[in-house]
Amino acid sequence: MPAWNEETTIGQSIRELRETAPWVDLVVINDGSTDKTSSIAKSHGAFVIDLPFNMGVGAAMRTGYKYAQRMGYDIALQMDSDGQHPPEYIDVLIKGLEQADIVIGSRFQGNSTYKVSGPRKWAMGILSFMFSRISGEQFTDVTSGFRAVNRRGIAQYCDFFPAEYLGDTIDSTVMAIRSGCKVIQVPVQMRERQGGEPSSGPLKSAIYLIRSFFAFGISMTRRKTEPAGKDN
Repeated sequence: MPAWNEETTIGQSIRELRETAPWVDLVVINDGSTDKTSSIAKSHGAFVIDLPFNMGVGAAMRTGYKYAQRMGYDIALQMDSDGQHPPEYIDVLIKGLEQADIVIGSRFQGNSTYKVSGPRKWAMGILSFMFSRISGEQFTDVTSGFRAVNRRGIAQYCDFFPAEYLGDTIDSTVMAIRSGCKVIQVPVQMRERQGGEPSSGPLKSAIYLIRSFFAFGISMTRRKTEPAGKDN
């Protein structure tokens, strides 16, 4: 669970996770927060890794996957700390690992009522089309941060999850597909963020549109890699 200045939401997110899936081991990656995110997470029983400064979500997620690999987990799940990802769909994501290495929770598949608009919607639609073309799978929500991976997916993300720029979900998914990982989507419900500052707005959405295509283009020029370990 990556977190940056989420003091208003992280406590409730952890409580909800504990109530719904008490069997999970939770690690919060505190990405250099300047508020009480770290102390609140610790007070709710989470194991917290404090990064020395704000390094970006890519670095935070890579840290989480490296922790999962070092601890020998068979499955790792990522979810946001702002309350958007209902933990009752964790079982749905894990079930998907029976047929894939990486399972992405899609907010636009099935009976979901989640809506986006403007440049962000256009970017998501075009990116989904491009991902469907390169993978042979039907994608509708390639930017979703609600996902589960098996050992092969963990190894892939440890080696190739981008930490150096803001391409994170785009680049990591393209590289996983090009490395031979099986990536699929499953339908989930999502909510609006439950507090804190939203990550989108007219200007940010326009920047997101440009950045997403830039990240996709960069990832398509990277050298194909041998598939990561095949343990499931």
